[in-house]
Amino acid sequence: MKFDIKEEDMIIKPYNTEGPIYIREQKGFFQRIRRNLGWLLMLTFIAIPWIQYNGQQAVLLDVATQTFTIFGLTLLPQDFMILALLFMVGAFALFFVTNWLGRVWCGYTCPQTIWMLMFSWVEQRIEGTRNQRIKLDKSQWTLSTWRKKITKHSAWIVISILTATSFMAYFIPAKSLYMEMLTFEWSGITGFWVFLFAFCTYGNAGFLREKMCTIACPYSRFQAVMFDKDTLLVTYDSERGENRGPRKRKADPKELNLGDCVDCNLCVEVCPAGIDIRNGLQYECINCGLCIDACDDTMNKFGYEKGLIKYASEKQMEGGKTNPFRLKLVGYGALTALLIISMFAWMLQRTPIEASVLRDRNALYRVNYEGLVENPYTLTIINKTQQALHYTIAIEGLPGATLSSPSSTLIQPGVMKRVPVTVTADGYDIERKVSKLQFIVTAQEDASITITKDSQFYKN
Repeated sequence: MKFDIKEEDMIIKPYNTEGPIYIREQKGFFQRIRRNLGWLLMLTFIAIPWIQYNGQQAVLLDVATQTFTIFGLTLLPQDFMILALLFMVGAFALFFVTNWLGRVWCGYTCPQTIWMLMFSWVEQRIEGTRNQRIKLDKSQWTLSTWRKKITKHSAWIVISILTATSFMAYFIPAKSLYMEMLTFEWSGITGFWVFLFAFCTYGNAGFLREKMCTIACPYSRFQAVMFDKDTLLVTYDSERGENRGPRKRKADPKELNLGDCVDCNLCVEVCPAGIDIRNGLQYECINCGLCIDACDDTMNKFGYEKGLIKYASEKQMEGGKTNPFRLKLVGYGALTALLIISMFAWMLQRTPIEASVLRDRNALYRVNYEGLVENPYTLTIINKTQQALHYTIAIEGLPGATLSSPSSTLIQPGVMKRVPVTVTADGYDIERKVSKLQFIVTAQEDASITITKDSQFYKN
């Protein structure tokens, strides 16, 4: 069996582009996995901003101060490398899973899919089953129709606003954000972003739905590049299923010259993307397994063996075995593991302090009334920890030099502070016109928090 879409398959449209898709609610093994996983991910998404760590919000992406706080780890623009590594880990992990299990990310964990199915669940509870919704949309508008539509859209709007507010809690402290929401004290910028994200959620999950997956999402376009003959995909067994056709439950399909497919069309009605998996692999398929649950239910009712539609590779459908150790899959996995190791190695050698030394460009040096040479500097110190610390400054590498600086400098967590200092030395004790020296910045509370910065000392 080949996964390519044949030219004759295009006569029967593999994707419903005409009108809305009315999804039939389906129960089954894969639906339970998706629903439980969806609830877990949604509750995690809502709960994370409320988690406290060391008396502060554990995860806070403060764009205004360009400070990202993640469970005691404070990331600043200087820590861009770890964010780049994190995105690379996510990308290669996605490639790995796609080569192994196809578009399961889209079917089970993608926010668009989760919210789309949640909106669909609300719609079904208010407007009824698939057939009832179709009948409702085709009937004339009555008081009952208006009531159902207003209730549905009101529920969608509430979910959208709560979703947007939960998302903004990653960027604004959650307690103050929700308190301001309850007291109607949101600032203009906060209200703008909340309602913008709410509008996007309402539009994407309520109206665009599968169009986001099939048209707007670039992943659906290039994911086929990561497939091979060993990739597990939702597959229809055409040799067993054809010829398809309706029949009575107790009828012998062999006598009717029919396959196991009873042509009930349930696999199409439950599909969030509105495709017919029996037409072969289509890029719109999100590998969610709903059609498997629907088909297995039908097979049970007719007393046939399950698995007419199943997760299988092209090799399996041709009678072979899937190779779990193929080069592409192992390569994606190895690169993902290597990037994870690199990210943790970078984090281990990362110091919770950042400093830089700037010289006074207007005066490289000056001679004071005692005839000593002075060099002014400005030290910029960033406290990348989660607690306020007192920092001391010392110098090395310039014998006989003295440092004029504050005895200690208090810097709040995630704050950058500029500290002017002056290095003084006797010019007769220094042979070179330009000498090297080091500034050592150390936290009084923890001597392991220290950093050394090189600079130069000039004399006449």
